[in-house]
Amino acid sequence: MTDLSTPPIDSSLFAVILAGGHGERFWPLSRKARPKHHLALFSELSLLESTLSRLEGLIPQERILVLTGVDQAEATKRLLPSLPPENLIVEPLRRDTAAAMALAAGVLARRDPQATAIVLPSDHHIPSIADFQRTLTKAVAVAQHSQNIVAIAIQPDWPCPGFGYLELGAAQHITSAVTPQLEAFPILRFREKPSAETAAEYLSRGNFRWNAGMFVWTVQAMQEALEKTAPALFDFYRELQQAEELDHFLAERFASVPKISFDFAVMEKLEGTLAIEAEFEWDDLGGWSAVGKYLTPDNHQNASNAPLQVADASGNIVYTTHANQHVALLGVKDLIVVNTGDALLVCPKDRGEELKQIVANLPGHLA
Repeated sequence: MTDLSTPPIDSSLFAVILAGGHGERFWPLSRKARPKHHLALFSELSLLESTLSRLEGLIPQERILVLTGVDQAEATKRLLPSLPPENLIVEPLRRDTAAAMALAAGVLARRDPQATAIVLPSDHHIPSIADFQRTLTKAVAVAQHSQNIVAIAIQPDWPCPGFGYLELGAAQHITSAVTPQLEAFPILRFREKPSAETAAEYLSRGNFRWNAGMFVWTVQAMQEALEKTAPALFDFYRELQQAEELDHFLAERFASVPKISFDFAVMEKLEGTLAIEAEFEWDDLGGWSAVGKYLTPDNHQNASNAPLQVADASGNIVYTTHANQHVALLGVKDLIVVNTGDALLVCPKDRGEELKQIVANLPGHLA
């Protein structure tokens, strides 16, 4: 039987990293020219570089694709100089995750029709590489054996209204000649971001997990899924197989691909999808409130990356790009304060999700 404590040696195993979002909820640190996944929030590595580094020993860089937007392509090249140039796939415009999945499947089908893909967002915080790779190894085994799309499910530790949820059925035990018994869960339904009350109800029911946006699939399984659920995406995928030159094809064809999420377009319509429970710590880093957990707190839960002077202030998050800047807080509670020199953000923590409204109306040089 396969030892799942060590990464598999599989020349048909690829990774696809989705790195096209802008991360408006991290404004003013995040901008169009410097999106969230290009930020180094916790170490010298950016979130994108950290995502790549978590695959070391599991998948070599020649089998890692990075999908990004045309406005981020040059910055991404500079950030990932060791990535083979042909592995940076540039989308000419933003078309959401369903188009990205169809594009990734099409590119992989041209390279290796027997490929298995691990699809990862580029902006997650995952401290343990070993635990992360162990979960992925199990998901790969389930995807290859079952020929179903497999999602990574995260055990919730609080009723978060900012995440999507997976409603799971009873555990299935999957065994084959080459794998030990693995536990997978049928996905009964994808649930979009709920209200706080509904999220609390989900947790009380016990069979709901956070949807991490990580998927594992074989090219054959993805082709069949697109054909069954999303004819327009399937047509795009099939035409890509015949295209002589990828960039020219995308320039001509990508704008007509439906702009819709992968969950809506495919997963909510598809039967037989499975989930593997994550064995690693995970954070989606959706906005400044999430980052506050990783900054140094004082006795009143003011979290900051700068020296603080506090009087009658609690629960605030302070982030500055200015070394040795001293910040004073007087009589304020539960605020986000971010200073980048050319811009200053002050807002209640519980309204951080609304930052997109601010970014949409900013002057171009600040957006």
